[in-house]
Order: sequence, then C-alpha cells, then structure tokens
Amino acid sequence: MKTTRKCRALLAVSLNLVALFFSTTAFITTYWCEGTQRVPKPNCSKDRKHNCINYSGNDTNQNQVHYSWETGDDRFLFRHFHTGIWYSCEENINGGGEKCRSFIDLAPASERGVLWLSVVSEVLYIMLLVVGFSLMCLELFHSSNVIDGLKLNAFAAVFTVLSGLLGMVAHMMYTQVFQVTVSLGPEDWRPHTWDYGWSFCLAWGSFTCCMAASVTTLNSYTKTVIEFRHKRKMFEQGLREEQTFIDQEAFNYFQDRSVRSVSSSVEVFPGPAGSSGGKALVPSGSMDMGEIRESLGEEQC
Repeated sequence: MKTTRKCRALLAVSLNLVALFFSTTAFITTYWCEGTQRVPKPNCSKDRKHNCINYSGNDTNQNQVHYSWETGDDRFLFRHFHTGIWYSCEENINGGGEKCRSFIDLAPASERGVLWLSVVSEVLYIMLLVVGFSLMCLELFHSSNVIDGLKLNAFAAVFTVLSGLLGMVAHMMYTQVFQVTVSLGPEDWRPHTWDYGWSFCLAWGSFTCCMAASVTTLNSYTKTVIEFRHKRKMFEQGLREEQTFIDQEAFNYFQDRSVRSVSSSVEVFPGPAGSSGGKALVPSGSMDMGEIRESLGEEQC
C-alpha cells in the first residue's frame, strides 16, 4: 500500500507542478489573443518605398491635388498584434520592433472592474496552486506517518480544487472583457481578425492539470481511507472469531472436567422393582461387595 500511495502522491505533485508552470507562464506573457489590425498605409518617402501610398504629382507643392490609384484593402496594412492580461503589443509600421500599450487602458471603462477581478483571481489561483504544491510535497516526504499524511492530503485536495475554480472564473472573465474590447475599444486598436493564442491554451491547460491533480489527490485520500477501514474490519472480524474459538474451547474443557469429576465420585445402581425411582445413587466408597450380598440374602428370606 505504501508504494501505491507514493506513486499517487508523485502523480499529483507532477500535475500540480505542470499546472503552476503553465499558469505562471500564461500570466506573464502577452499571447492570450492574437490577430491582425487594419491600419492605413503611410505615405511613401525616400526611406520607405514599399507598403506605402504613392501619390501622383509633385509632393512638394501643397496646392496641387494628389491622387492615389489604390482602392479597397490595398489602401491598408494588416499588422500583427498580440494581447495578454497586462499589455497589448502590435507591429510598428513606421519602424522595426513592436510598441505596447496597457490593455487595462484599452478596455472600456465599464469592463475595467471585471478585468481587475480577473487579475486578482489569477493571482489567487497561482498562490493556491503554490500552497497545494507545498502540502503535497510535505505529504510525499513525510509519508511514514499515515495519519498526518492523510490530513495533508485532504488539505492539499481542498486548496487545489479552490485554485482550479478561481482559475476557471478568471479565464472566463478575461475572455468576456476581450470580446467587449474588440467591439467597443479604441478605433486604432480594434482587430480585423483575431483568435486565441498559445498563452490562452496554456491557461486552460493549467486548469486541466490542476483539476486532474485535485482528482488524483482526492482519489488517493479516499482509497487510503477505504483500505484502512477494510483492514480494520478484517482485523476486528478475526479478533471476534478468535475470541469465540477460545471461549468455546474453554467451555468444552471445563464441561469435560466437571463431568469426569462427578462420574468418578458417584456410582449408579438400579433401584428395587416396587420403588418409584428406577435408579439409586450410592457413593462408591460407602459399601463393599460383602454388604451388598448380605442385604440381598435378607431380602430373599
């Protein structure tokens, strides 16, 4: 049973560690959602001759009307962007690299409270995962005392379940805030196309591992308790059977001793034909054979 308990504890610790790593990585990265934004092309210049609008006519004469033959989507650039809980970053079309803005500032004012609740829930989710991981490690390294191990197991399961519930709520609130921001956010930020990124997948993968760890911990606790109850029941049943066997043997022994002692001290003789009793009890040491013959002779006369 010890080996099985240790294997289950190792599995729960591994799942909790994976959940903690995934959740921390998702929390600090900015790839929860990613896609493209449609922005107008900049004017062409000496330094920029591609992906720009080239107007006809003399650019130095401000009084002349300039024309562009590009229509539809040809007048726009589609720059890549990615957004996390804290920041939203997009390509810099006027130069290299990226520029980032606070996603909390981009969210509508009506949704900022929900976004802050999501952030707080994510922090609590990670903290409870750390507490559950610590309790599981204590149980793993102090598995000699089974009762203390069961207590640690129960507390670890409770903290892990609570952390999983908080993580699920946090992910759902962030998804709601992002979808509202897509519709009501600033014009220069609204995405043309978007989808969930790898950080979002890590967040839900962390939730899955967290719940798997909690189920494994609860299963280990329940199985250990059932095994102990079964062993205790078998021990008590064996003890009762042994006690019953000992009592029966003692009863038979003392009964046999009492019967032998009575039979050795009393002899049974048949009584007279006219007497009401059929037998007479005579002590074995009170009469001898001569006395018995004399009494028989007198009865015949």
